[in-house]
Amino acid sequence: MADHCLFCRIVRKEIPAQIVAETEDCVAFRDINPQAPLHVLVIPREHVASLNEATDPALVGRLALAAADIAKREGVAESGYRTVINTNADAGQTVFHVHLHLLGGRRFSWPPG
Repeated sequence: MADHCLFCRIVRKEIPAQIVAETEDCVAFRDINPQAPLHVLVIPREHVASLNEATDPALVGRLALAAADIAKREGVAESGYRTVINTNADAGQTVFHVHLHLLGGRRFSWPPG
């Protein structure tokens, strides 16, 4: 599955993406269908299909800290930003490689859609 996974192919640089940050564990790139002025996806380099399959308890922490760092560098940390992990189809997950959405640059309502 990881051989054909869109996000694994981005990690391997087989598919171009607007990469905004890379760490040993994560790659972050701009969403091709942004839902806010800032919309970045933060993904682990390792293929994990969804949060349900995650076994490393630090995985979400690494994704979240990478997102917080990007939010600071992109200038939305003080005004506020949202992080979201959609898990499986009913939640809106369309690429089955766990990823954190970092959204900012506009006011968000609650509850989310």
